[in-house]
Amino acid sequence: MDTPLSTIAVVGLGTMGTGIAEVLALAGREVIGIDISEAAALGAVASLEASTARAAGRGRITEEERAAALTRFRTADNLRAAADAELVIEVVPESYEIKQQVFRELDAIVSPTAILATGTNALSVTRLAAESQHPERVLGLHFFNPAPAMKLVEVVSSVLTAPPAVEAVTRLARELGKEPVAVGDRPGFVADGLLFGYLNQAAAMYEASYASREDIDAAMKLGCGLPMGPLALLDLIGIDTARTVLEAMYAESRDRLHAPAPILGQLSSAGLTGRKAGRGFYTYDAPGGQDVVPDALTPAPGAEAGAGRAVASVGVAGSGTMASGIAEVFAKAGYDVVLAARTQEKADLAKGRIAKSLERSVSKGRLSAEARDETLARITAAGSLDAFAEVDLAVEAVAEDLEVKQQLFAALDKVCRPGAVLATTTSSLPVVAIARATARPEDVIGMHFFNPAPAMKLVEVVRTVLTADDVHATVRAVCGKIRKHPVDCGDRAGFIVNALLFPYLNNAIKMVEEHYASLDDIDAAMKLGGGYPMGPFELLDVVGLDVSLAIEKVLHQEFRDPGLAPAPLLEHLVAAGCLGRKTGRGFREYARR
Repeated sequence: MDTPLSTIAVVGLGTMGTGIAEVLALAGREVIGIDISEAAALGAVASLEASTARAAGRGRITEEERAAALTRFRTADNLRAAADAELVIEVVPESYEIKQQVFRELDAIVSPTAILATGTNALSVTRLAAESQHPERVLGLHFFNPAPAMKLVEVVSSVLTAPPAVEAVTRLARELGKEPVAVGDRPGFVADGLLFGYLNQAAAMYEASYASREDIDAAMKLGCGLPMGPLALLDLIGIDTARTVLEAMYAESRDRLHAPAPILGQLSSAGLTGRKAGRGFYTYDAPGGQDVVPDALTPAPGAEAGAGRAVASVGVAGSGTMASGIAEVFAKAGYDVVLAARTQEKADLAKGRIAKSLERSVSKGRLSAEARDETLARITAAGSLDAFAEVDLAVEAVAEDLEVKQQLFAALDKVCRPGAVLATTTSSLPVVAIARATARPEDVIGMHFFNPAPAMKLVEVVRTVLTADDVHATVRAVCGKIRKHPVDCGDRAGFIVNALLFPYLNNAIKMVEEHYASLDDIDAAMKLGGGYPMGPFELLDVVGLDVSLAIEKVLHQEFRDPGLAPAPLLEHLVAAGCLGRKTGRGFREYARR
């Protein structure tokens, strides 16, 4: 097995197989593409020609490199063409029967020293290897789509895999310019093991009519910085493929979070499998197309839920980072703002924080000095909620404690004029429980801003069963005026973003608890394989492990799902005072500032 792996066969020339073949050919390997379909083989050649032409046109490769890569790629319709290959990568449909048949035939064709790799992301590598005459040479080599662009490659060992085989393909992955991550054999491995649970929960959220497909996708893109929303990503992956992966994950974990949402089965049975079919959660311009076209579920442009109330002045209660950020957002948008804290000193400090933030914007050329001065002039710092007597919209941004917020809203009820809208920025508490602390729960709504408020575009608009229609319309309109993107959701723990984000983070912690993968490998897998701006452990340390634990507990209490119970490791770290960056130690250690 200690070979240079210079001749490589790729069995299955669909999108993934063709992409892998391109990566190998451009890296100087002799590539034999094998597919029983002549059309697939011709399509692979055409795809490679077109892709390398684009790369040459953009200056990424030379014409000589392009010509050499095309020369190194040849196709065949029979596995016998793999006889001289030192490595065979199968990328055939996700079926034990099909893959095992391929391996049985290859056993009689290739050299005993050749490595056999499966590209599965859902099936057991161990089970596939057990059917081979030489199970020690069988492993998983999981590329991500599109293979030429995605850096991650998961190298999957079974209990039967020989270490030299793992070393050889790991070395190959690095020579291809990829980042190999070593993982054990379980459905989904690292990246898909975390990703597909999240996608499944998003599908279930949509199926329950909790939020629209557009709002779910916008929330995760704008709230978490993800390149795609979960429902659009399911359409790209293929809804049938996602269901297959989830079935395999559930068969092993028996975790209800992995049990495929019924809508995935319904869409698959109807042939609505996503982009490849031209329709899935969204409708596309053609089968295989990527441009979304309007359908019966597309919101009408500018459609809002009736007329709202006039808002000219805004009160923001609180003196922390979130309160000052929200006050800055409203003042920049032209609103008169009262920033109230428990004392005048705290209010003045909060306004000083805004002044520093505006000054940074001026120094970076994002704001003029005149606009800075006008914005600050619109903000009045006050040491009492009594200053909210005439505001049209009151926004609280105090501690995430139900009793504290209820006391504050009881005070707002007495101070604010009749008809004023009262908004809470809670990220996890029941808005209706806060609203009931007032004598006017119909005026209360959730406005969940994301941190840092001046930069983050998302606002989750949370209406309770008591919220008046014109209050909802008012907040939607205000979001537009402050240049935020509102998404509607019901009054349920986690709303959209946290309800999808924190189970994913919790599952990442469980992977470490089970010694399945390291912190670094999991973070790398999600950044390189999922396009996440931060790995889960980087994000947990930034958010704060105490905050994360509190949200996990709220989600578990609300939904009573055992899979949502906080990972014990998270509870242990919080008990030890290791709360993340703010304490200098969380899942990692940080230099104290």
